[in-house]
Amino acid sequence: MARKIKPLPLFENITVVDVAAEGKAIARIDDLVVFIPFVAPGDVVDVQIFRKKNKYAEGRVVKFHHYSETRSEPFCAHFGICGGCKWQHLPYAEQLRYKQKQVIDSLTRIGKVELPEVSPIMGSAKTDFYRNKLEYTFSNKRWLTDSERFSETRFEDMDALGFHIPGMFDKVLDIKKCWLQDDISNQIRLCIKAFCKENEYSFFDLRNQEGLMRNLIIRTSSTGEVMVIVIFYQDEPEKIEKLLQHLLANVKGISSLQYVIN
Repeated sequence: MARKIKPLPLFENITVVDVAAEGKAIARIDDLVVFIPFVAPGDVVDVQIFRKKNKYAEGRVVKFHHYSETRSEPFCAHFGICGGCKWQHLPYAEQLRYKQKQVIDSLTRIGKVELPEVSPIMGSAKTDFYRNKLEYTFSNKRWLTDSERFSETRFEDMDALGFHIPGMFDKVLDIKKCWLQDDISNQIRLCIKAFCKENEYSFFDLRNQEGLMRNLIIRTSSTGEVMVIVIFYQDEPEKIEKLLQHLLANVKGISSLQYVIN
């Protein structure tokens, strides 16, 4: 006899009331605390619960009824999918305010520590292109966005060079432009991907553990130096040399170029 699958609980017109850690916000349904990603305090939403514990639950938004007045427009096209930036929908000043609130709450309410007056967080002068290291993954089975999955288009090109979808080891989102690291990182990534596609270099199959191109690591320093490490799964010297020479010829400013066979 087939086992019946219970429908996921859906709650309508729920107001988001606070911000939590790890890029999530909080809503309260009766005595239940619900953690929801990519929402802001003041949002009114329909929430579908997909995980429930004794004292809390995790949910995802299925519909927005009202957007919070504190929201800002995310500037990255990949926001809400890749998981690299979790707070772009909140102005930076609001991000700092909620982070300070979390720290004080953790020390006083949870840690029972008596604090003196706490000075405001000193914000960063840069809110984009500030990271000094990124690691990208090659995949021959890229993650399709909701709009792609529900369209009638058949996608032939499934190669990706980008970030893992949070919680999924074998799902990689192809990145067009990332705002985390100096823009030379985008130039390097796009140059390598275009060359690999043009020369039919195989992208890694994360489930079957096969393919030539595996990972790309880029480090940038405050002194302007750039380190690039290309990680190959197979040792194919001619292909490796050809790719590295192409990269050096087409992207200026690389200080250190290395490769690894892994």
